[in-house]
Amino acid sequence: MPKFFIKTYGCQMNERDSEQVAHSLTALGYERVGHESEADVVLLNTCSVRDMADQKALGKMGMLGRLAKERPHMVFGFLGCMAQARGAALLKNLPYVDLVVGTQKFHRVADYVEELVARKKNRISENAERPTPNAQRPIENRMDDLRLSIVDIEEEAGSQSTIRNQQLRASQATAFVSIMQGCNMHCTFCIVPQTRGAERSRSIDEIVAEVRDLVSRGVKEVTLLGQIVNLYGRHEFPKVDNNSPFVQLLESVHEVEGLERLRFTSPHPIGFRDDLIDAISRLPKLAEHVHLPLQSGSNKILKAMHRAYTAEKYLDLVERIRRARNGVAITTDIIVGFPGETDDDYRQTRDLAEEIQFDNAFVFRYSPRRDTPASEMPDQIDEHVKEHRNQDLLEVVNKSNRRILERLVGAQVEVLCEGPSKTNCARLMGRTRTNKIVVFPPSPKQRPTGESEELVGELVNVRIERANGFSLYGMPLLE
Repeated sequence: MPKFFIKTYGCQMNERDSEQVAHSLTALGYERVGHESEADVVLLNTCSVRDMADQKALGKMGMLGRLAKERPHMVFGFLGCMAQARGAALLKNLPYVDLVVGTQKFHRVADYVEELVARKKNRISENAERPTPNAQRPIENRMDDLRLSIVDIEEEAGSQSTIRNQQLRASQATAFVSIMQGCNMHCTFCIVPQTRGAERSRSIDEIVAEVRDLVSRGVKEVTLLGQIVNLYGRHEFPKVDNNSPFVQLLESVHEVEGLERLRFTSPHPIGFRDDLIDAISRLPKLAEHVHLPLQSGSNKILKAMHRAYTAEKYLDLVERIRRARNGVAITTDIIVGFPGETDDDYRQTRDLAEEIQFDNAFVFRYSPRRDTPASEMPDQIDEHVKEHRNQDLLEVVNKSNRRILERLVGAQVEVLCEGPSKTNCARLMGRTRTNKIVVFPPSPKQRPTGESEELVGELVNVRIERANGFSLYGMPLLE
């Protein structure tokens, strides 16, 4: 059977979608490989949140043109948000692209790939049987014979219920579970409502069944994913005992036997009602980490972004979360250089970041996305100003992060071991309950029988010896 390669750009939701596609292809007998040069099928799962993500995916596919000429049997495809936004236009400058599939059709990718592989195989056989002059045409000219592209970016009712299966690596300790699709918030800078559609939620029973299956296969930690995850089910399901559908879901997943940790991302500040704050205080499997996008500390800019809260309300929410759960880590997203952002607006964002002392933050320079209101706003900010503000705010956040990490030196923390460190394969890495990265040397865990067991996928107590950059380093404390 053919071999396939998937490269993913963007968010955790895209990662989850790629694993769904990988699972469906593997179920048909396809083999997953680690590099496009080994593959018969190359799929790029794309992102459209920022222009840079678009350009990376387009640049990558452009580089694959050489493979397309050398190996005309290969299938090339775009999946995901950029595919949804651009559709058949992607074929114009990349004539060897065979497949363009949008965000509501990931469950159909394997069937489309099967069809394209069969078509190309048949067409190549037909070309081989043609008279010699035709068969000797340059391969660049013959590529038109092999191009039978499939484009599917149509909406599909019930597509949220197709998010079921995913491929797991050996000893995989963590997994993402998509609980909904789409977004109704229409922030003025964001293209997601156009690429992901309106909010649609899976049922609690479906989600719990998926979590149970993942835990049965060795997963210890699950992260629930949604474009605005804490608004899950608000249009489909009723409140019960004054608890929102999202809190009901948290409670149900929390009851899954064998699950050690539960996370969720990314929420919206307006979705943090009293019931969710209460859940954070009383559900022990919920990890002590909340990613809470701020975007701006200026009320004027927040209003222009259509964010529906003020800096004061955001600060109050952070304080309530911290009171609800001792030691909770707060991380965030911030955009600098939004249209109309003055020096004073930026100063308000900087001051709020200083006051809150985030554990970490993703700081982005505003990137205009076509068909969004912000792209048409006056007073677009010069790129040099954006870059200066970006670097300045990163320094604020990095100082805060370093102070928080240094306070953990000497402490004992619980780490879920995820596998070898990306920077040093001789060491292991994992994350604390507050989502801090910890690197430590491997050491076999002794069972009563004396049989050793690798630590990958295990919860390990680690004493922190030093903090360096964005990571902690320590020694495992084993019985």
